[in-house]
Amino acid sequence: MSWWILVDHDTIPTTAHGHEAQDPGERLTMSIPTVASTSEIRSRFPALNRLQGGHPVAYFDGPGGTQVPAPVVEAIADYLTHHNANTHWSFPTSRETDRAIADARQCLADFLGASPDEVAFGANMTTLTFHLARSLGRGYGPGDEIVVTELDHHANVDPWRALERERGVTIRVARMIPETGETDLDDLGRLINGRTKLVAIGAASNALGTVSDVAGAARLAHEAGALVLVDAVHYAPHRLVDVEALGCDFLACSAYKFYGPHVGVLYGRRHLLESLDVPKLKPSPDTAPERLETGTQNHEGIVGAAAAVEFLASLAEGPTRRARLQTAFDELHRRSQSLIDRLWEGLADITGVRAYGPPPSRPRTPTVSFVVEGLPSEEVARRLSDRGLFVSHGDFYATTAIERLGHAREGLVRIGCACYTTEDEIERLLEGIRHVVRG
Repeated sequence: MSWWILVDHDTIPTTAHGHEAQDPGERLTMSIPTVASTSEIRSRFPALNRLQGGHPVAYFDGPGGTQVPAPVVEAIADYLTHHNANTHWSFPTSRETDRAIADARQCLADFLGASPDEVAFGANMTTLTFHLARSLGRGYGPGDEIVVTELDHHANVDPWRALERERGVTIRVARMIPETGETDLDDLGRLINGRTKLVAIGAASNALGTVSDVAGAARLAHEAGALVLVDAVHYAPHRLVDVEALGCDFLACSAYKFYGPHVGVLYGRRHLLESLDVPKLKPSPDTAPERLETGTQNHEGIVGAAAAVEFLASLAEGPTRRARLQTAFDELHRRSQSLIDRLWEGLADITGVRAYGPPPSRPRTPTVSFVVEGLPSEEVARRLSDRGLFVSHGDFYATTAIERLGHAREGLVRIGCACYTTEDEIERLLEGIRHVVRG
């Protein structure tokens, strides 16, 4: 698929004699690559045809898991129907499975800005992080320190806290600034020292939408001789990951947050993957990245994860998959910024509603959490669902952050925009929230 804008002849500068200008940027033949329209994107998602109480469903639950486009479902079905087998044997379907996994590694490497031998698969980000923590933890002991943050999902906190009990490691926690929903980088800097072995930080908050300065945190960590693990689960659907620009040593994400199935992805610098003291079976491969993959993998999920990346890349034109992804992500970010501007403004105008996290002028994803005065988040979500507006509620496993905001008991209501979210759906949602407030 391709979408192109042709430049109108009347917009091309000409010379005094009426001929087109010869500057390469002003040629008549110039064409500008663009991204599929929101309506074209929506046509690929069968779930968007669902009705709830006579209302078309608007899915604002993307931060907990996006809907899946038809090409991803088709790729999973094709693998299971025509190629299903275990790996490393001599018959055709086994060799086809080997090739499918190798292709998926390359695809996810393009998605992350990495090399295929630095990409491992697993059940989900949480499971992969526990596995990584056990591996690194074998070399940690009393006197060693790990820095985490209050803003993070507990999948990037509790696996490291387990080492506090098991290995005597000291956990340091960088505080969140409740007023802005951002990590206090000065506090983070004070906590990192010569005893720090690892800094675990989220690239974006799944609860508040905050985009953190991961590259800055990584510089501080590396100056102290520490490693950096980035939780990119909420970041990856909204900003194109570049592991080198982020400066991380490890990075984890989950495909079901970027239009794929339930499978996790772990990036690690190759020399680290090769040297980790990973828990593994003796006969299993000892080469990177397979040495991190315990047991038989979710082959159809891995194929589906690659198909999700291909879907995103198919939204734009470009000479390489990475270039297509960059064009698509840049445009999707522009569209989401417009949506979040309207959403933030609309919530601010509703009496009794308070939104949390950084304003649209600060680095953030199109995810906003709020409370309605006097109503638990679950009740707000239930009432909205009656109008075909699907939002999530609770603490989203970012338990410490929600506690710091003072809403541990009733939780927050979370709104997430995805590539299929429209301006009309935002207006429907705002009207739905007004209806809830009016009672």
